[in-house]
Amino acid sequence: MLAPPLIMSNAIASGGIWPKRCRRSGTVAMVLLALGLAGCGDNASQAASERLVNAASEPENWLTHGGTYDEQRFSKLAAIDSGNVGKLGLAWYHDLDTTRGQEATPLVVDGVLYTTTSWSKVVALDAETGRELWKFDPKVPGETGFKACCDVVNRGAAFYDGKIYFGTLDGRLIALDAASGKELWSTVTVDQSKSYTITGAPRIAKGKVIIGNSGGELGVRGYVTAYDAQTGAKAWRFYTVPGDPSKGADGEVSDAVLKAKAASTWHGKFWEAGAGGTVWDSIVYDAEFDQVLIGVGNGSPWNHQIRSQGKGDNLFLSSIVALDAETGKYKWHYQETPGDTWDFTATQQMTLATLKIAGTPRKVIMQAPKSGFFYVVDRSNGKLISAEKYVPVNWASHIDMKTGRPVENPAARYTKAPFLSFPGAAGAHSWHPMSFSPKTGLVYIPVSELPMVYVTDQKYRIRPGSFNVAVDLNSSPLPKTREEFATVAGMLKGRLVAWNPVTQKQAWSVEHGGPWNGGTVATAGDLVFQGTARGQFNAYHAATGKLLWTFAAQTGVIAGPISYKVKNEQYIAVMAGYGGGVPLMMPEFGGPRPQPPGRVLVFKLGGKAALPVHTAVLAPVNVPTQVWSAAAVKQGEAIYGSNCATCHGLGTYSAGVLPDLKRSAALSEAATWQAIVHDGLLKDNGMVSFAKILSAEEIEHVRAFVASKAREVPTREASANKGRAPAGHLAHDPDAR
Repeated sequence: MLAPPLIMSNAIASGGIWPKRCRRSGTVAMVLLALGLAGCGDNASQAASERLVNAASEPENWLTHGGTYDEQRFSKLAAIDSGNVGKLGLAWYHDLDTTRGQEATPLVVDGVLYTTTSWSKVVALDAETGRELWKFDPKVPGETGFKACCDVVNRGAAFYDGKIYFGTLDGRLIALDAASGKELWSTVTVDQSKSYTITGAPRIAKGKVIIGNSGGELGVRGYVTAYDAQTGAKAWRFYTVPGDPSKGADGEVSDAVLKAKAASTWHGKFWEAGAGGTVWDSIVYDAEFDQVLIGVGNGSPWNHQIRSQGKGDNLFLSSIVALDAETGKYKWHYQETPGDTWDFTATQQMTLATLKIAGTPRKVIMQAPKSGFFYVVDRSNGKLISAEKYVPVNWASHIDMKTGRPVENPAARYTKAPFLSFPGAAGAHSWHPMSFSPKTGLVYIPVSELPMVYVTDQKYRIRPGSFNVAVDLNSSPLPKTREEFATVAGMLKGRLVAWNPVTQKQAWSVEHGGPWNGGTVATAGDLVFQGTARGQFNAYHAATGKLLWTFAAQTGVIAGPISYKVKNEQYIAVMAGYGGGVPLMMPEFGGPRPQPPGRVLVFKLGGKAALPVHTAVLAPVNVPTQVWSAAAVKQGEAIYGSNCATCHGLGTYSAGVLPDLKRSAALSEAATWQAIVHDGLLKDNGMVSFAKILSAEEIEHVRAFVASKAREVPTREASANKGRAPAGHLAHDPDAR
């Protein structure tokens, strides 16, 4: 029974009986009552949408992946500033149940912190105390980890109308009740028989949940899909590249533009290897133009010569594409790297802003993609405004402003000879979030300098479910000694770069001494926060880059930080946990191994909490008595580099996240080694069977190579300690740290 109108109107005016997400003006509420409506209905959804549009008016919360729809990752909170940040201390921490990589940006909504973790799990914590409120495990099958090119990570969730949305590694999109963690609906968004995964955060636009997927290296075809946020019903789907023409149109909203614009830019039987083009990270809702902007990834395989006979631009690879938010229909595109052959994706973060350029306010997209050029694009029409190198680049000299195309180095496509490219496939900037401060006018970019030698793989063949890049990843010989490995690592640089997007010039730069560093957040307190692969979480002066504060996190901090407020106290939060594609393959050597568990770290002024002491306890190196031929070891080295290094580390030098194979008990047991690698004994842990890829003999040769590396460790330790006193400070091999 409805309450008397006078009582109801007074309650509405005071905000008393209506949930926050349903509160509207008194007039609208009374109309609903007059109609006898007992719930919020469409009105609640509209209010929830408006809340996200106006997220900047709630700096105490962090409502969306990038803080606001503009994805500037700028906090208006200023209680923590450049003058008092030295007093920042740990307020609380929350241990997670895994040592795998942590890449999520948390959300904070009305005093509750929500974050995703590795293996697509979700946890809700009291944002003031860290007390766990609920957790949800979607129970991703362990063998799905093999499909993930770059660890079993997850980059975050979305919030809308009292619900938390997230994608799972095995391709589901799930909605949870934000208050209880109860599953409300789940839908499979991919063909799970193929090597699709989801690692990126979904976005909300006009009552729809929008999600992409990953798997460009593993032979899939990319697309982005919108689902009704209340029911999970599919609203529209946009494929980014053409499919097999013999199968006809997809029956999706992308059909018309793929036929009109994209099909003629592809050649040969490109569809046989999937073609790629996955939308694996950046999706932005541009409310001012009511459009969804998607960043499209690399082709499958990478190599343009093999993917498309070396011909054509291959739309919409490496492009920013604008879609109508309501229907998903194509509006415009800008392709950054036509005919990409280097894995130069355009999936990196897109930041929206209004910049005064040549005296005129321009509504722009800013992006620092893998290619090394910083782009400023007009988001009303996709026209290029400016593009300049933000790192050393040698594959192209500049971007032609008339055509918007890179002017390439003729040798860069490695058609006749190997090419050492700056940057390489890992990119000058990958998924690590950058931030933009309207206060300083600067963009803060986590930069990597990771060159790569590109050589066409003359033995390339499509390997379903495995890497399909058509580039010889063994063309550069692996370091054979720890000293060689350290020398190579020392050539790889990581920096925090403050970039002026108007002048297209660097304002300042700070080098970290490691190539794979964390995302950033800028605050109104003249601060920029960023973590490092070596385990520091730092605060810099936003205008000068001066280091003002640092915290030892015990593990690499690569995720994007946030800021929020509870009870008039400002907090800084970040996920800590080393992992991801490059870290697993190319470990940092300064940190402890094995790694401590991943954590949520939260700081405030005067925080007094402390992390427990972490002691890395390693199993001894297992040196088999069996001896193999030099030929077997050499073949095993090549097989290891192509199939094992992405998880277990180049040259067997483990990051401590996944097992160090030199310490495996199975190394000295041929039957057990075969049971694991060939038969899939540990598939529930993510170590699937390699029987479809490698023969039993090839697997034995891998064991021979790993054993040869294990045999080197005690020899190196003995050499390092030669002549030292037997007690005291013995030098140990870095493998044994």
